[in-house]
Amino acid sequence: MKIAVRMDDIVPEMDWAKFGKFKALLDEYKIKPLIGVVPDNQDENLKRAQGGGISCAYPAPENFWEYVKKLQEHGWAIAMHGYQHIYTQKNGGLFPLNHFSEFAGLDYDRQLAMLEKGREIMESHGLKTDIFMAPAHSYDRNTLKALQKAGFGKITDGFGKTPYYWNKMYFYPISFRLQSDLKKKKGTTVMVVHTNTVNEKDMEKYRRIFMENEMVSYGEYLKIRAVKRGFCGHWAEYILAAIKHLLVKLL
Repeated sequence: MKIAVRMDDIVPEMDWAKFGKFKALLDEYKIKPLIGVVPDNQDENLKRAQGGGISCAYPAPENFWEYVKKLQEHGWAIAMHGYQHIYTQKNGGLFPLNHFSEFAGLDYDRQLAMLEKGREIMESHGLKTDIFMAPAHSYDRNTLKALQKAGFGKITDGFGKTPYYWNKMYFYPISFRLQSDLKKKKGTTVMVVHTNTVNEKDMEKYRRIFMENEMVSYGEYLKIRAVKRGFCGHWAEYILAAIKHLLVKLL
């Protein structure tokens, strides 16, 4: 199975040492990921380093937005990762990996306003994208409707071996269980990385994955033709997400 990389929680105040070390690993294996940029980060949990033993010095860029723009120019895919990354709703939405959300549970007008503000901030810094990355993976039907109105046609979430089209949106699935997916021969999946919380052990694991598997840049993943998904496929995905939520709680 081919593996692409998605990186969440890209903000000016993140742990740049960890980001820099993971970026160096991506560069070594010529992998260009998708990164989720929070337009107006207000989440205090993303504003402080999380520890973990990585000591190499990768300083923060002088201009965050110019740096992200250069990454995009060099082939990194960009997604808008919510608006402020603040969880105000206890709602898992249509993909209930988590039972909290920045968007799911809010009315359509409120969600549209948040998406438009986020898009305005991104574009004011020269960043354009039609890919949305929902904080906590949680979104509902109002989110999908508002995304279309705000000019987003793609969402990086769901489960499956290939991109799919559902509810007038293109979905680019993430891995249900990466270790199991690595053993499969067909299809493409996406590994999700939060560099703020990685440690040295995680870095070694990622290096082994990159060495032993067929890695693809996210831009290549976006070129795969999407298949249509119907009612049964959506409900199977919903049940899998609910099961994974329960398993994570038990563990």
